[in-house]
Amino acid sequence: MKFYNTLTNQAEEFRPIEPGKVRMYVCGPTVYNYIHIGNARPIVVFDMLARYFRHKNYVVEYVQNFTDIDDKMINKANEEGKTVSEIADRYIEAFFEDTKKLNISTDIIRPKATEYIEDMIIAIETLIDKGYAYVLNGDVLFDVTKYSEYGKLSNQRPDQLEAGARVEIGENKKNPQDFVLWKNKKDGEPFWKAPWGEGRPGWHIECTAMSHKFFGESFDIHGGGQDLIFPHHENEMAQSRCAYGGNFANYWLHNGYIQLDGEKMSKSKGNFFLLRDVLEEFDGNVFRWFLAGTHYRKPINFSKEDMLAAKAALEKINGALLRAKDFIIENNTKYDNILEESIKEFTEKFDQAMEDDLNTPLAISQIHEFLKDINKFIDNYGKSVIIKEAISVINDRMKNVLGIELKESSLEDLSSSLLDLFIYIRKEARSEKNFKLSDLIRDKLAELGIELKDNKDGTTSYIIK
Repeated sequence: MKFYNTLTNQAEEFRPIEPGKVRMYVCGPTVYNYIHIGNARPIVVFDMLARYFRHKNYVVEYVQNFTDIDDKMINKANEEGKTVSEIADRYIEAFFEDTKKLNISTDIIRPKATEYIEDMIIAIETLIDKGYAYVLNGDVLFDVTKYSEYGKLSNQRPDQLEAGARVEIGENKKNPQDFVLWKNKKDGEPFWKAPWGEGRPGWHIECTAMSHKFFGESFDIHGGGQDLIFPHHENEMAQSRCAYGGNFANYWLHNGYIQLDGEKMSKSKGNFFLLRDVLEEFDGNVFRWFLAGTHYRKPINFSKEDMLAAKAALEKINGALLRAKDFIIENNTKYDNILEESIKEFTEKFDQAMEDDLNTPLAISQIHEFLKDINKFIDNYGKSVIIKEAISVINDRMKNVLGIELKESSLEDLSSSLLDLFIYIRKEARSEKNFKLSDLIRDKLAELGIELKDNKDGTTSYIIK
């Protein structure tokens, strides 16, 4: 299994710290608004990754946080005359409403930043004691000159960082590129007590404290959107390695942007779609299929036309599987071994695609190829019990790996439902003494080979001749 590691800029063989176990931390949303489809991409991507690990029998410990204290949260609360915690509670609830429709796994640890303030204070104290951070006018800042590998994750040289850094009005820094660990208390803002004064944590320190709380000094995979590489993840890695030692994260995985007309989505520019608005028009399975159709590291363009294409493709998959289901009978044939070879080839190629840096587009292409084999088998050799296994294999990977739930009904199921409906109508007709309609239904079903049984309670069962 290989993943492209942002830290080394190359695909690397995945070797977990503990055999058979994966520890994964993914940065979650700041809960000051409903999540947009750009927020949803890493949620879906890393859900698929966790699902695949479990599919391969790994024990997965997956943490994805909520940022529930920062400038955006405070501004939103002030705008609405609410507390920051009230804003957080509202949008965390909305988050779960939206992601439930995306079939996101429930076995994810989701800590809130405000629940781990004490851990952040301890981390900051450690950095101060070790000489990596300093207190200035009530703020605490990380001194990047003390960490020689700063810029390694984002592949930037010190002179590039210096050129791109600036000191905002009112900021207190020794160096332009130093970043805030703790912000001094301001009027009207939530605050906590710390040894150096009252205030609140900076954004970057929360993930350092929470990942350490759950995983210790080193864990396997850190994920998130491409926009987090710098400064967020660069700063996380710097402060974590300096505070605790260890490697922090061994593998850094970042998904690409969602674009609109070739331009990166951005709330500040107003060119974004809320996930809940998209899900009012399209099923969550369709949105997952849309995302899986592009490699996670590449940008993906969003449009209604693209979603309609994803919907049509998923309906085609469903249609092919329903056709196969209708051809199942409980007898084997001498041709079964032909499809058995296809099953073996599909499972191997699907897993190979997923293990090649989570190549979901290639995995999807293997599903299409396998369905061609199933259709060819049906056309040439007819019905077979082995088709059950083929359908099961596809359903397993679609549902348990890609997180896409296919329709369970088939023509056989529909026929059964229609028969139940006719029986119900006949029962109602008999209760209303409309024996002409009752007898008509009985006789017409008899012509189709279906004999109904009546007893004192009405029609309760039927026999297919």
